[in-house]
Amino acid sequence: MSERYEYVHHRLLHRRVRDIASGTEGELMAVVNENVSDTGAEQWMRLAYVRDRSGLEFTTAVGNIVSTEYIDTLEACLNRRRPPN
Repeated sequence: MSERYEYVHHRLLHRRVRDIASGTEGELMAVVNENVSDTGAEQWMRLAYVRDRSGLEFTTAVGNIVSTEYIDTLEACLNRRRPPN
């Protein structure tokens, strides 16, 4: 039987990210290509391991993580475009 996971390089490793599914922010600790199947047929999925402010780590799909710097830039652009009340 082969390994059930393998580490994958990601450009946002050890940077602040936001999980868009939950809105939680933290540091991207690892990206793992993991065999999530509990049967004989392999089913691989890329999971992002994110550590939040409290120190707890959670997983989410890699497609759900976005750099907080990118989000801050987008929010700043939107705030400049909004007319004053």
